Amino acid sequence: MKKLVCILAIITTLFTIAGCTDNKSNQVVQQEYVSKTDFYLDTVVDIKIYNPNNKSAEVIDKAMKRIGALEKILSIHIEGSDLWNIKKNAGIKPVEVSKETMEVMKASLRYSEYTNGLFDITTGPLVDLWAINPPNGYVPTEEELQTSLSKINYNNMIIDEENNTILLKDKGMIANLGAIAKGYIADEVKEILVENDVKSAIINLGGNVLLVGGKPDNSGFKIGVQDPNSDRGAYLGVIDARDLSVVSSGDYERYFEVEGKKYHHILNPATGYPADNEIRQVTILSKLSVDGDGLSTSAFLLGLKGGIELIENIDGIEAIFITKDNKIYLTSGMRDTFVFDQANYGDQYTVVK
Repeated sequence: MKKLVCILAIITTLFTIAGCTDNKSNQVVQQEYVSKTDFYLDTVVDIKIYNPNNKSAEVIDKAMKRIGALEKILSIHIEGSDLWNIKKNAGIKPVEVSKETMEVMKASLRYSEYTNGLFDITTGPLVDLWAINPPNGYVPTEEELQTSLSKINYNNMIIDEENNTILLKDKGMIANLGAIAKGYIADEVKEILVENDVKSAIINLGGNVLLVGGKPDNSGFKIGVQDPNSDRGAYLGVIDARDLSVVSSGDYERYFEVEGKKYHHILNPATGYPADNEIRQVTILSKLSVDGDGLSTSAFLLGLKGGIELIENIDGIEAIFITKDNKIYLTSGMRDTFVFDQANYGDQYTVVK
């Protein structure tokens, strides 16, 4: 059984829980919100609509169906998906794709350019080689790494917008959207909610948290930032946010151990190995979740100096970096909005402003 990906951010709400559960649909109807939890994208997904009306449950069902439909298009693991077909036809012919796949592919190229190729969705051969599925994984040989690295180059992915096709130029190339698809899907879910007049909601796709508005009382939602050194559920500070995406990437999320050494899932296409720098975790705040997804991985791969420089040069994006020596670095827009839990973590972490 695949290990479930735990939620990276803690949503603190102060509402009374009093209601009933519909066991057939896993839908919970409570005094202050309607919610539904399901399993898509290899993770637990949850949608909560606050101040619900008699159509809220129907809206959530529509959103869940959209998640499932997008997974069938964007997952490399589902036979017949766009990504599956692109892989199957690598080095052979272009593949006609959906507008959704085209949009995600174009977004991925933006992050590739930001990072000079460190963010590269053609790292599929490397992902398959390491086969990280906690607690299991495989440490490849240098020869195996070099073979995989020779197949990775986002410049060899040909996007033809006029004909709506994508071609991987060389056989053995694999495009994998695991570092960006959840963010795109979260944005699509938010669009459905907003189109149906939802004013206050939380979308949580396995840690990709996207907010619709704020709480019904007009205050912001409190989002907890995971302590990378503790078990899930421990958070070292909170962000007061509304209408924003909060996405974290860290070396503790998915990893395996061999002879006492940990190998995590954020792979560096320049070396073939898991990224090895001073960073343990990056949390991105952005308007769009697709940006949070792509930039959390990008900033992690760039390292502390390069990551901060990248984020500071993109309008509307903020970040929290946590390093292996337990220092917390905040981009300029976060310095007055992130509330560090000094009482519980003051002896362990240092906030660098």
